[in-house]
Amino acid sequence: MILVTGGAGFIGANFVIDWLACSREPVLNIDKLTYAGNYGTLRPLRDDPRHVFICEDIGNRAGLDGLFAQHRPRAVVHFAAESHVDRSITGPRDFIDTNVVGTATLLDAALAYWHSLADSERSAFRFLHVSTDEVYGSLEPDAPAFSETTPYAPNSPYAASKAASDHLVRAYHHTYGLPTLTTNCSNNYGPYQFPEKLIPLMIQRALEGETLPVYGDGKNVRDWLYVGDHCSAIRAVLANGGPGRTYNIGGCNEHTNMDVVNRICTILDEVRPRPTGSYREQIAFVTDRKGHDRRYAIDATTVNRELGWSPAETFESGLLRTVRWYVDNEAWLKANLSGEYRLEYNASEPMSV
Repeated sequence: MILVTGGAGFIGANFVIDWLACSREPVLNIDKLTYAGNYGTLRPLRDDPRHVFICEDIGNRAGLDGLFAQHRPRAVVHFAAESHVDRSITGPRDFIDTNVVGTATLLDAALAYWHSLADSERSAFRFLHVSTDEVYGSLEPDAPAFSETTPYAPNSPYAASKAASDHLVRAYHHTYGLPTLTTNCSNNYGPYQFPEKLIPLMIQRALEGETLPVYGDGKNVRDWLYVGDHCSAIRAVLANGGPGRTYNIGGCNEHTNMDVVNRICTILDEVRPRPTGSYREQIAFVTDRKGHDRRYAIDATTVNRELGWSPAETFESGLLRTVRWYVDNEAWLKANLSGEYRLEYNASEPMSV
């Protein structure tokens, strides 16, 4: 069994669903179910005995100790995090509590459990920490992409909290020998993403006939990675990554925010035409985000060369799949906007250890 934290969030839920589609190995899925955790996303797994869901906080050491002792996972895949930059600017403390203190608590629990294992189990155990390219800061237009040796220079409270968690993971390997792995990924997109991030937000607002707000001049550049490709990369790192190593995972798809919004409008014009013209008519520029990083880009050479991973989706194919998914699942979007999705777990059969 593997233990996944944050497995009701966007990337975590996609990873759990993909894992159980590709493997017979069970998953212990723990998630605090904050606003970004959607238990309804896991509905396809309700009757799958390989999926055990526990509503738990990674900051609860006693709860974690009990879960490790009972389920005895061979690996931890740590997604649980606060991740929205705008929210980190207005409320940084939640990011420190979850991303820094929560990760430290999880590391302590994992280390104690690891020490309790037999030698063969200890050597096979892995702690995979999922992080972000934002820890590296902002790139100049012609600068080379972030590599695993790029110095850290986080610019937002979110990025700083993730940088701190990365350093803790590194320290637990160096100091205690805990067999850790760290991945730093570029911007993810795909199904089940909470509609506060750029791509689902633009789709949702376009379908509702609302303005499509673009920060500043719209020329901020991001490297886009389809979430299914990210999940396959994590599986590759977990299976064959070297303990103590870091692997950068990117889609090799750099686009300005304005380009992304225009592409979304083009797809929507084809799959859900407006009666009065193009969705581009809804675009509006708004005041830029504080400290908005200008460009991110990931050099994924290491994971490609050493582990044989490369993205299966182009940005064109991945974005088309994504837009069509949200158009076909407007009920999921509306449940997120109304808050109805937060009742899903309470109304379900209780699941406990």
